[in-house]
Amino acid sequence: MRCALHAKPWTFDTVADARLLEDRPPAISAADAQGWCDFVVFSPGWLPGDCHVEAVTIRKEAPPGRSDGVTDGRTPWSTINPAALRFEIAGRDRRLRVKQFLYDWAFPALDHPCLWNSATTPHPLPDGAILWRGTDYMGRDGASARLSRTMIEASVMAGSFTDAELVDLYGGLAPVSAEAADRIRDTGFGELTYWARHPGAPAVSVPVGMWKLRRAAEDGPGRWSGDTTAIRAEYGLPQTLAGYRPDAAARFETPTGAIEVELSYTVRPQRDRELRLIVQRSGAGRLEIPPQPEPHPARREIVEVAGTSVHLAWVDERYGPFDAVWRDDASGTDRKLLSSTGSDMNREFVTNALAELLDG
Repeated sequence: MRCALHAKPWTFDTVADARLLEDRPPAISAADAQGWCDFVVFSPGWLPGDCHVEAVTIRKEAPPGRSDGVTDGRTPWSTINPAALRFEIAGRDRRLRVKQFLYDWAFPALDHPCLWNSATTPHPLPDGAILWRGTDYMGRDGASARLSRTMIEASVMAGSFTDAELVDLYGGLAPVSAEAADRIRDTGFGELTYWARHPGAPAVSVPVGMWKLRRAAEDGPGRWSGDTTAIRAEYGLPQTLAGYRPDAAARFETPTGAIEVELSYTVRPQRDRELRLIVQRSGAGRLEIPPQPEPHPARREIVEVAGTSVHLAWVDERYGPFDAVWRDDASGTDRKLLSSTGSDMNREFVTNALAELLDG
């Protein structure tokens, strides 16, 4: 099935029924994989001297569903079937597994969700993105960076890789197709997300930042749209925020009728720098005031911004990510502002964004 959302968006191939998926992700070249992906596919431009790429496989997108006895390549935490690309970098007595995908079921916690609950260290990349090093959810030495909205996670399966090698590896990643990369960057998140094509797919319960806000599968997915006008008008949200422009907006409703809206602000051309604003009517949603901390290692304090007490959490003051929660008495709303990470997304940047929201 060919996805087509409106004139000139990125279009890509999917499988019409989950039962038609291969029993295991098939081998493919990275170049050929781009036509099956809702994200920019990257390929290494640099490898350690003893290493080569092997075992490139694609998990194709399909509607939610499972076939009896088929588990290889399927997500264990949901029945959804989003696209993902994997390959391995093999050397002498060492091996690194790399996975690429669009993290779209929530704002990517910390911008490096595979390292959740791990102490992490940042390493700036040449384009201003940040490579994070830590321990992944399987207990392995891991790394993560978001490039052009593509989440790229690495896990050391055998042996070891130095920080310098991983910085050079990630810094040398390049799109397999410059034309496809431009089209995907020009396509809004509201059109790329899995839920745009499968609106009945279940939600995924994951952490959203360093202050607790978790949506349950039974709550239902958000309804994302590239038209942010109505939600911005209803909640008095700005047209621009810290120089970032609206990308997409969504409305989330629980079985009890609680409503939260979510607005993504991004900056071109890469779109991997993001501010995500979540808003609910005061006391009428899942966002708690005062907020409760998630267990991930972070610094937390209460700061005053434009006369308002803001609960602020962060991993690194120079690069982020940041998570700010506050009650806005003037609008009768509770708000949560999340930042991705970048060489220019420091504490001053986020504080200025908060000041814009609170002064507006």
